[in-house]
This record gives sequence, structure tokens and C-alpha cells, in this order.
Amino acid sequence: MAKPVDTRRSQREWIVRALFALLVLIAGFWTVRQTLAALSRTGDPEQAYRLAPTDGRNAAALAQQALAAAAAGGARSRPRLLAQEALRLDPTTVSAVSVYGLDAQMREDAVGARAAFAYAQQLSRRDLQTQLWAIEDAVGRGDIPSVLLHYDVALRTSRRATDILFPVLGSAITNPAVRAALIRTLGSRPAWQNDFISFVSTKGADPEATAALFMGLRAHGHRISDEATAAVTTALVRRGSAETAWRYYASVRSKVDRSRSRDPNFKLNLAETTPFDWTPVNDDGASASLQSGDTGGVLNFTAPSGVGGTVLRQQQLLPPGIYRISGVSSGINSAETALPYWVLQCSDGRELGRVTIPAQGNFSGMLTVPSSCRMQMLNLMVRSSDMIAGISGQISRAELRPAQQGR
Repeated sequence: MAKPVDTRRSQREWIVRALFALLVLIAGFWTVRQTLAALSRTGDPEQAYRLAPTDGRNAAALAQQALAAAAAGGARSRPRLLAQEALRLDPTTVSAVSVYGLDAQMREDAVGARAAFAYAQQLSRRDLQTQLWAIEDAVGRGDIPSVLLHYDVALRTSRRATDILFPVLGSAITNPAVRAALIRTLGSRPAWQNDFISFVSTKGADPEATAALFMGLRAHGHRISDEATAAVTTALVRRGSAETAWRYYASVRSKVDRSRSRDPNFKLNLAETTPFDWTPVNDDGASASLQSGDTGGVLNFTAPSGVGGTVLRQQQLLPPGIYRISGVSSGINSAETALPYWVLQCSDGRELGRVTIPAQGNFSGMLTVPSSCRMQMLNLMVRSSDMIAGISGQISRAELRPAQQGR
């Protein structure tokens, strides 16, 4: 005989299943709202707050937006109220504490602002706004070590800090006290050190201050890259600060002498050259390249038919006097009337003398620097040739020095 169906049990099972399904639906709806709110938090904090008003992070993001509006003339009380709500929902929301502190500062409540940001520092060292306020506060107190401490924290912990802080720090190094403190900060080799050195060498507001910083860093054992050295030296020369450029260059290249050219045997192997180094010039088809080795190097140059011009140069700061340029050339396939030559030019464009280079063998010639010319450029010039193969050749040695030393 069949057992009767327990309809009450069946109904209970359906009710439980329905309630479970409803809970799953509610949870899914809640999850979707939370996800959408998180996605909207950065671009549209108002929408994020509407979707998930119980999430302290959304209230804090909206408080930040309201603070910006208040600074532009919007409602003054809304940022503080939203920050208070965010902290009620989540007392560890550091961005809400930051808003609270900035609002206090806008109300000229220095004690409240300092207390808020002290709490923010305890919560997290990764909040950029907190570090920016701490920097401003330390600047106001004239506390340079604290300024650089918070610079260091911000640059270590925030990717956005570089764009904000590097230009400011690059300008601040004109202050000797800031520069000295920065050298000490960089002594710990922070991760942002090389990026800052690269930035200030190419985009620094004052190349004299940059050179002074680099000299200080080198004195404390830092190595400045060839690229940074070349950038700041070039900037100084172009600015007309040739003497400062030379002092910095001389601190980097040991035993250089301004009364003679550098690297006569083309031995230096540099990632980037300064104006005071041999610099190949590749223009309009004429080109040159330096190949260095352990015992010596060589300059190779070439130019197609009908093309001439400068293929190598080196900036000089020669004292007035008579100079001799000498060296060794080889393999120059040129007619006697089209041989390359060295020319020394004053910075005002005056030509101070020429010395023709033979196709093969030693060369030597005299040049005179007048007292009215404080900066010169030594150029290797290739003459235009009508030969089908053009012109090419090598120089394995070239040196310019006072004539009395060349005897």
C-alpha cells in the first residue's frame, strides 16, 4: 500500500529554497552594486556614493570632490560632513582624514589640521595628500630635514608624486641649504634617486645649481651617469656659463687641462659626450664615428661625393697664446686639393687658423688664440669632393696644446 505524500514537508522545502534563492539574489545584487560603486569611485564619486552609501571609501571619495568644489566657491560644510560620515563608517579611511584636515586648514584651524594629519600619518604613509600637506607644513616652519623626509616618503610610496614633486625639488636646489640636505637624503640611495638625477639634468631650472648638486653627490661617492653629465654640461655651455661648465667637467674627468685638447688617442668610451669631449657630427651625409680600445682608438670619417662639412668637434677654453695641433692620419682617399683640415674658431665666428691633414702620416700646424677670444671650437672639416666614391679616412691621434710644450 503506497505511503501518503507529506505535503507540509514539501511546502517547507519549497519555502526554504525560495528564501535561499532570494538571499542569493540579494547578495548578488549587493555585490553588483558594490562592484559598480568601486568602479565609479574615481571617475564619478557621486554615483559611487549613491550605489553604496554605507562604504566609507565612497563617502571619502565624495568628500574629496566636495572639498575641491568648496575651494572653488561651493558649499563649505559638505566636505567636513561627508568626511565625518566616512570616518563613522570606517575610522581607518585615511583619505577622509586628509579631507578633514584640509577643511580645518581652510577654516584657519591650524591645531585641528595638524591633529588630523598626524592621525593620517599614523594610519598610512602612502596617502599622497597627507605627505603634500606635511611638506607644506614643514616648509612653513622652515624645517628642511622634515621637508625632505616627507618628499622621500611621498616619492617612495606614490607613483603620482614624481610629476608633482620633481619640478618643485628641481627648483629648490638653488638654495644651498636644501641642496646640502638633499645630498644627505640621496645618501640612502632611494629608489627615485636616478630618476631625479635624470630629470634635473635635462629639465632643471638652473643648471648651475644642478652642477653644484652633482659635484656634491660625487664628493659623497655617487656616480653621475654620462648622460646626466653631458646634459648639464651642455646646458651650462649654451647658457653662456662656460667657466662653470668647465669646473664641473674637470670634477668628472680627472687630470684635464684647459690649455690643451682632451683624449688625444680617442680612448674614451662614453655613453654620451659633453661639448668638451670629442663629439662626432653626422649631418647632410657626412659622418664620423669613434672606435675606442684598451691601448688607443681611431676616428673614422666619410662623406659622399659632393658633400662636406664638420665631422668632429671639441669645445675649448684656451688661454691666449700660440698652440700646435699634431697627430696621425691614414687612408684618406682624397685629391691634394680636397684634403680635410682642422680649423679653430672663436665663439664669435672668427677663424683662428687652419691645418690641413695629409692622406697618410703625421701632421702638425700652428694656431694662435688672441686675448679677445675666451672660448673656441676645434672642428675637423671634410671638403666636398667630386670623386664618385666620396671621401673617407682615419685619424688615430690628434692633440692641441701650447706650442712650447710641443717641441
